[in-house]
Amino acid sequence: MKRALAKINRYFRSNYEVLIAMILFIAIFISGLEFSKAIIYMLEFIVIMEVVKMISDFIKKEKLRLRFIIDLFIIFLIRDVIIQASHPKMDYVDIVFLLIVIFIFFIFRIMSIKYSPGIHKIDNISEKSDE
Repeated sequence: MKRALAKINRYFRSNYEVLIAMILFIAIFISGLEFSKAIIYMLEFIVIMEVVKMISDFIKKEKLRLRFIIDLFIIFLIRDVIIQASHPKMDYVDIVFLLIVIFIFFIFRIMSIKYSPGIHKIDNISEKSDE
């Protein structure tokens, strides 16, 4: 029994996200809050965290990373899709439009990572070393 409890304790020490998710789930269950509302609130919290991260990064480095802005918009649009989908009278055209916009932002995010100035420097160095 002690060995099993030690394994569980080690698992939660290395995977604390699971413990946090369990605590949040239990809190949502006990509070009686609708699950879709809880997800919307969590996504709003993530949007606020991304804004704070973006501002903090701007203050420290005096640069505004495109990745943070795109992530912020993607999370905000996902939140809007969940809100639209949870309404009794769903407007499928709006949901499809939002999903298309999210897809476009994902393409922008991939391009912002692929064509980042820092990445090109690494690629050029590796190409020179191959010669």
